[in-house]
Amino acid sequence: MKILFTGGGTAGHINPAVALAHYFKKTEPDSEILYVGATGGMESRLVPEEGINFKGITISGFSRKLNIEGFKKNLQTLKNIIIASKESKKILKEFKPDICIGTGGYVCGPLLRTAGKMKIPFIIHDSNSFPGVTTKLLARKASKVLVINEEAKKHLPKNLKNIEITGTPVRENIAVCDKAEAKQKLGIDNDYPVILSFGGSLGAKAINDVMAKFIIKHKNDDINFIHGFGKRGHFVEDELTKNGIDLKNPKYNIKEYIKNMAECLAAADLVICRAGATTLSEIQIAKKPAILIPSPNVAENHQYYNAMALVNENAASIIEEKNFSFETLEKEVSKILENNKKIANDYAKNLGRIAITGSCERIYEISKKVINKREKR
Repeated sequence: MKILFTGGGTAGHINPAVALAHYFKKTEPDSEILYVGATGGMESRLVPEEGINFKGITISGFSRKLNIEGFKKNLQTLKNIIIASKESKKILKEFKPDICIGTGGYVCGPLLRTAGKMKIPFIIHDSNSFPGVTTKLLARKASKVLVINEEAKKHLPKNLKNIEITGTPVRENIAVCDKAEAKQKLGIDNDYPVILSFGGSLGAKAINDVMAKFIIKHKNDDINFIHGFGKRGHFVEDELTKNGIDLKNPKYNIKEYIKNMAECLAAADLVICRAGATTLSEIQIAKKPAILIPSPNVAENHQYYNAMALVNENAASIIEEKNFSFETLEKEVSKILENNKKIANDYAKNLGRIAITGSCERIYEISKKVINKREKR
C-alpha cells in the first residue's frame, strides 16, 4: 500500500498526519509513506525528524489584510497555487499513491484537487469543531470527510453522505505514558503539582507574558513548571532569569518547543494552553484538566468552538484572551487545584467520558475500504 499524506502550517495539521503515518507503517510494515507539505513550512522540519519521507511544494496562504501588502501576498499566493498544482501532479505521477490523506491547511488544496483530477481517491480529516475552508471546498470531491465530533458535522453541508466521525489521531504514547515514569524522565523528584503550559510552536505572546508573571510569583512555592515558549518567546527565559529563577533547577523545564509531549502531559496535573484541535484531543486521551485560552487570530474563531465543546461537558475551563491576565489565571488555577483537586478530578473524569479513542485504527480501516473499492472498479 502506498499512502500520501498532506497537511501543514501548524502542528495541529501536522501531528495527526504524523500519528497516522506511524500507525499505517506499524500495521503494514511494507507500506510506502510520503508526506507532502509546504517547502520551508514547519512540516518540512518536523516530518523528516519523525523518519518520514518528505517532499515540498511551493504554496502559501492568503492574507486577510485589506492593504497593499495583503494584496501583493494574495497575488503571489495565486501564482503559487498554479506552481503547486504542477508540482503536485509530478509528485503524484512519480509516487503513484493508492490513496491521499489530507489533514488540513492550505497545502492540501492543490495536492488533493490534483489527485481528484487524476482519479486518485482522497480523504480529508479535519480536527476542528468548526471545519476549515479547505475541508469545505474539497468535501464533495472527497471519498470520505472525517470529523472529530457531531458539532463539526453540523458545520458541513447537510446533504453530504460521505462524512464519518473518527476523532483526532494522536501519538500512540499519549495514552500509555505513565505519570511516575514520566516525572522520572523529566528529572522531577518530588510530589509537588506539575503545571504544563504552552502556546504553540511559534509562541503565543499572551500566554508567555502571563505565564512569566505566574512562574515568577510562585517561584518560592511547591510547584513544578513545564513551559514551551515557542519560536518568538525567548524573552521568557530572560525575564525568569532576571527575576532570580535558576533555569537549571529541575523545578523549571522551560524550553522553546516541547518534543516529548507524551511525557509532559503524563506528568502534568494541570495544562494551560491554546485550544487547537490536536492539543485538545491529546488532553482528552491523557485525561488532563486544562485552562484553555483560545487564539482569537484563527479562521472563523474555531479555537473558541473547540474549547467550548469541552467546557460544555464540564471537562475544561476557558479564559478568552481578552480576559486573560495574571489575576484571572491565578483565580482559575486556585479554583481547579484547591479542595483536594475536586474540580480537576471532575474534569479528568469527564474528559475520559467524551474522549474518542482508536482514531488511527478507524481511519486506517476507512482508508483500506476506499482503496479496495477503487481496485474493484
